[in-house]
Amino acid sequence: MTRLDIAHHRLRNQHIARAAFKTPGDVVAWLGAVQAQDFAGSKWAIGLRLRGATEADVDRAFADGSILRTHVMRPTWHYVAPADIRWLLALTAPRVHAASAFMYRKLELSAAILKRSDAALARALGGGRQLTRDELRSALEKAGIATGDGIRLAYLVMHAELEGVVCSGARRGKQFTYALLEERVPKVRTLGREEALAELAGRYFRSRGPATVHDFAKWSGLTVADARRGLEAVSAGLRQDVVDGTAYWSSPTSAAKPAASPTAHLLSIYDEYVSGYKDRSAIGQAETGARLTALGNALTAIIVVDSQIVGTWSRRTGKNAVTIETNLFARLTRAQHRAVAAAAGRYGDYLQQPVVMVARGLSPGSR
Repeated sequence: MTRLDIAHHRLRNQHIARAAFKTPGDVVAWLGAVQAQDFAGSKWAIGLRLRGATEADVDRAFADGSILRTHVMRPTWHYVAPADIRWLLALTAPRVHAASAFMYRKLELSAAILKRSDAALARALGGGRQLTRDELRSALEKAGIATGDGIRLAYLVMHAELEGVVCSGARRGKQFTYALLEERVPKVRTLGREEALAELAGRYFRSRGPATVHDFAKWSGLTVADARRGLEAVSAGLRQDVVDGTAYWSSPTSAAKPAASPTAHLLSIYDEYVSGYKDRSAIGQAETGARLTALGNALTAIIVVDSQIVGTWSRRTGKNAVTIETNLFARLTRAQHRAVAAAAGRYGDYLQQPVVMVARGLSPGSR
């Protein structure tokens, strides 16, 4: 299996190259969790894996709780399926708490204060109430818990998420709200720790393979030892390929045939095709990674052609159209430019708006 084959397998197993799901919940359940701190980009990460979906479809799923947005695994926002949220939190929250221990101390958030805060938030949200962060701040202040600046409040709320007290509610206009988890999500079967390790490993390698155990550990936030235990529990049902002495694991039914060339995709910078791995060499040269790092916060999203990162893109929504601006790292052929334009058209269909393309990168080649 060559480097390029690995990337094509990932595109197909993640259902980017072959969108097959019918609902946002199906996408999130297949992937196990979807990185979601960039709300607009993360919704598109779900939408591009659906057949004929629009942004409104994803918004409805978020509003009705078919998908939830919370802190789980690494200290980062993720979408998770309601049926998975409790066992995922039980498995990964201790690692996130450990990673946050320094900030808990710096912000003077003792175990006693955090316990009081969780209880105050539970009282405020009881009875089906869904409150904004500012409303949660008021509830905590009334309970005698100082919220300080935005960082202290963020850690108070995140602790309640990790403890399974609160989760995302429906948006109120453009504001996010929080809901009581026990009211938002009915009780479901829980998993023991070993069973949860196996379940998460199986989801990861089937949806993101070919991948390594270190990729899984990085994505999940688990220790490498726990990642190995999860992999060992499901390895009999996976395919193994060894490349340059490194073992890659994937679904045994992983399709080997790549999509017709050229094929392009417009992805969020946090799409699981990027954020789901420790080693990203399969999707771009070393200089590509350096260039992305140099862009920093100016980077909004990436352009992938035939499985490789070839540039970045950004969007500007207007009343009558969405403008997509591209910035290419290398000269593309005319056929590849047409593929990028087709990918932009798919994004316009998702937004239900016409697309205006603005190219800031290199001009088309002669082919």
